Formats: sequence, structure tokens, C-alpha cells
Amino acid sequence: MSSATPAEVLARRRQVILSGDFDGFADLFAPDGVIETPFAGPPGMPSRQEGRETIREVARQVKALSLRFEDFEIAEFYQTLDPEVVIVEVRAKGTVTTTGRPFAATSIQIFRIRDGHIVLFRDFADPRVLKDVLGEPRHGS
Repeated sequence: MSSATPAEVLARRRQVILSGDFDGFADLFAPDGVIETPFAGPPGMPSRQEGRETIREVARQVKALSLRFEDFEIAEFYQTLDPEVVIVEVRAKGTVTTTGRPFAATSIQIFRIRDGHIVLFRDFADPRVLKDVLGEPRHGS
């Protein structure tokens, strides 16, 4: 995948997410890749994951949350002046398989992609969405 463009890497990411291939998701990262979720990721998950194998382990834990993604689209794609850095607006829809409860989320994501692998992934998502669908309803708006 060394010649893959950022857009191609993100298209592959969409495929592995929709197919539930969490090992394939981890394989998209460089060996020293990092995921950061500054506004909090899934409950109980670290806000910073360092290294492909750590990302793989956390991805498997996310799989245990019983979230099935049915749609995962990049609504906007921005190439920055740095050819390794892209910013995307992602819209995801899915179902909590244990309850049948649907969810929808939008997030802004920043990527540094080098030699066909994700080096850095920052996900700026509303953490209340997962709390809502996993049984911790938000109060107010």
C-alpha cells in the first residue's frame, strides 16, 4: 500500500469498517501510528492509542461494543498544503446489535498519511452519541 494516496487509504478504511474487519483497520496504520480522541472515544477506551498493535487491541474492544456500521461516508475531504495531511468530515450510521437501537454521528477527522499508512488519526466526535446509544442518555443539548 506504499503508493496509496490519502484518499485511497481512507476508501480502504471505509471498506474495512463497513465489513467489521478490525484487524484490517489496524493494518492501515504505520507500526508507530497514533489515534487520538480528544473529546473522548468509546466508554472505557484510552483517548490516545500508540502503535499498530495497541490500535489492534483497542479495535477488538470496540468490536465487543456490538456496534454495526451500515453507512460510513466522507461528506467532505480537504487536502491541506502538507500532502500528508487531510481533514475529513465523516458521517456514520449504524445499529447497536444488542438492542437494535440506531445511531448516527458526524465527526471531523484529521489524518497524517505517509507511504500509504496512517501515522496520525485525530477524531473530533461528540462523545455523547455513543453514551446515548449504549444506554447513558445525555441531558440537555
